[in-house]
Amino acid sequence: MGHRKHNAPRHGSLAYLPRQRATHPAARIRYWPKIDADTPKLLGFAGYKAGMTYVFSIEDRKRSPNFGKEVMKAATVLETPPIVVCGIRTYTHTPYGLEQLTECWTKTPPENLNRAMVLPENFDTDAMLQKLEEKLENTTTVRAIVATQPSQAIAKKKPEVFEIEIGGGTIPEQLEYAKSLLGKMVSAEEIFKSGQYTDLAAITTGKGWQGPVKRWGVTKLQAKGRKTKRGIATLGPWNPHHLMYSVARAGQMGYHQRIEYNNRILKMGKDANEVNVKGGFIRYGNVKSPYVVIEGSVAGTEKRMVKIRVPARPPTQVAEEPPHVTYVSLESPQGK
Repeated sequence: MGHRKHNAPRHGSLAYLPRQRATHPAARIRYWPKIDADTPKLLGFAGYKAGMTYVFSIEDRKRSPNFGKEVMKAATVLETPPIVVCGIRTYTHTPYGLEQLTECWTKTPPENLNRAMVLPENFDTDAMLQKLEEKLENTTTVRAIVATQPSQAIAKKKPEVFEIEIGGGTIPEQLEYAKSLLGKMVSAEEIFKSGQYTDLAAITTGKGWQGPVKRWGVTKLQAKGRKTKRGIATLGPWNPHHLMYSVARAGQMGYHQRIEYNNRILKMGKDANEVNVKGGFIRYGNVKSPYVVIEGSVAGTEKRMVKIRVPARPPTQVAEEPPHVTYVSLESPQGK
């Protein structure tokens, strides 16, 4: 009678080990997909999570039982102020991965860029552009160095500086496209459109040190058992004589980097009054700059930066027309 008569697979996924805190509150995109486009374009953007609401839209998935009907969907509002293209960086492909060739910076970087890095007195942009042309034959990847403008969305002055790859077209066309953007601002509407699927990379909400019941979802022990109730029954077998990594243990939960695939853009716009709820979003306030409404939830807390990327594995069946949003709830989530 000591054995269990039902199947009991292990609790929790081991796919994300080690579950430790992320090194930076901004997510890192390690892969940029290849797109089939004649003209070059940026493959990503960045926004700040404002909060959640709900929308009514006409279901446009043909295989859905609610096709053609008005349905309610949860949605997340991301504030997407324009980003500034500060520089260009080129890479070459080697047996050990990408190796940087050279880079070029704009003559007039944003005023707040010195909060993120130490800047020289001036950039010799013309000489750096000439180096880009000289090493064009060995160039396999062109990326834009961009800086966010958080002061247009949240109470923050220090910008986030990161790279966005340029896809589509040939390498010379990508370089010319990057030159045309150098020192200019780029909006989200120039990269994405309503109805498009995107990948979202973010740092999840941190929950601190948690036990195995909450962290791994293991079953609580019987009420009359010895010692703990919210622990595990055994640390493992006698052999091997060590604690295996697969045993559920207490530890850090949350504040991990995650990327979610194929999140659909329901709505984009510049008039923030179209999405601002009464009294403002909790722990965020009102949206002031352009916005993007994403279907479903988005990882992370309010005011945390979320990176938006062109989908790496888009769905095979995508509606040709953008979704028809009939109503966006502006009611206060606090019920006031």
